[in-house]
Amino acid sequence: MIVEVCANSLESALNAQKSGADRIELCSELGVGGITPSYGLLKMVRQHITIPVHVLIRPRSGDFTYSDIEFEIMKRNIELCVELGFDGIVSGVLFSDGTLDVDRTKELLGISSPLKFTFHRAFDWVKDPLETLRQLEAIGVDVILTSGLQKSAVEGIDLLMKLHQKALKTVIMPGSGVNPDNVHHFMADGFKAVHLSGSRFVKRMDTPPKVSMNSPSFLRDDAIAVTDGSIIAEVVDTVKIKSK
Repeated sequence: MIVEVCANSLESALNAQKSGADRIELCSELGVGGITPSYGLLKMVRQHITIPVHVLIRPRSGDFTYSDIEFEIMKRNIELCVELGFDGIVSGVLFSDGTLDVDRTKELLGISSPLKFTFHRAFDWVKDPLETLRQLEAIGVDVILTSGLQKSAVEGIDLLMKLHQKALKTVIMPGSGVNPDNVHHFMADGFKAVHLSGSRFVKRMDTPPKVSMNSPSFLRDDAIAVTDGSIIAEVVDTVKIKSK
């Protein structure tokens, strides 16, 4: 069984590699489900990590339905990962109604060639998982990362088993909540890979900061934060008027 570790830093990736992990999914910001890592992190991981690394291509948090501009950014990031010599891409696109955007996902897969392609946990938002499995296999997706449409892979085990049994070529990789106490269940059920971060929080501040930089109001699955031009224009007008 392949143990894939979702690593959010070079330190995490090094720890996973030293501990015997088979593969890394490299991303940033685990708290929002992961986004594409920075160029600097990509370069450093290529220099220091020898096991296969798959890179998450997700331009922002929130939903998995992207504007034309966001989609172009995703394609550029994939091209960069191909140039840098990574082993795989982790990505995917949905329509706003929870169905698979086959054309855009297929386009990402094509740009990723010859790298492996994993369809990420956007799968856990789809309306018809078995039909989506059929569609993803038809376009050649190598791996599907999913919790079985539940909060954790343990809770989603029934659907995970159905997907595993129905899959012809695509590997169904359980992820979310996988840990040392439950991984044996996935081994016993015949899954070929599991996905986990294995994270612990490490304190590096002597005292807690007085002002939090976390903004819960920005963490939404069904909406994304976008700068409102009217708000900016109002502030700019005020500043310019008062400056005269």
